[in-house]
Amino acid sequence: MFIELCRVLTVPPEPILAGIRVVGMEHLKDAMAKHGRALVLTAHLGNWELLALAHRLTGIPTTVVMRPLDATWLDTMADRLRQRSGIELIDKHNALRPVLGALNRGRMVALLLDQNASRREGIFVSFFGRPASTSKGLAVLAVRTRTPVVPIFIYRERVHEHRIVIHPSFGLDVAGDSEQAVAEITQRCAATTEAAIAAAPDQWLWVHNRWRTQPAPTQENRP
Repeated sequence: MFIELCRVLTVPPEPILAGIRVVGMEHLKDAMAKHGRALVLTAHLGNWELLALAHRLTGIPTTVVMRPLDATWLDTMADRLRQRSGIELIDKHNALRPVLGALNRGRMVALLLDQNASRREGIFVSFFGRPASTSKGLAVLAVRTRTPVVPIFIYRERVHEHRIVIHPSFGLDVAGDSEQAVAEITQRCAATTEAAIAAAPDQWLWVHNRWRTQPAPTQENRP
């Protein structure tokens, strides 16, 4: 991944994009045609940073919600890559207003949803058979703005060859009150991400402690 990202920073985008194959573009085009915007669900799978550059293959203006990386030098490199890709970046802290603005401007907004969320930011849903604290931000946006969720994942096939898979959208078919809908969409996001990872578990960023935040013990289970 590191070598490929260095290549993105040093060569024109055309040869890199030539090595990326997109499957399911019709799902994204359909969501944009019907609703004029989309929320993109993705994960730290394959060389996910290439998704920023690959948005050029869709022709749709793209915004990515991200948080600064812990390593300063790596964060600087990632910022250079994303800026060169031509995407709009939004820091996840205080992101609500700029994200709403991006959706109102007809953009697709991408969020990575496969990492541990704090108890304040997340809700517990099932992920690989274990309760996992998962950010509810994407689901809240989907419910409040009536915007479809389009899952998009990237897989490495060979050296410098990648496959992007775009799945059918979901979220607008969820009924019930706001809290129930947020929980249901978040669980569906987790299940979709789980299936994407299961297709290539060796390409997922395993080093992150996905289940770090644990549910509070119930009264009967307390010592």
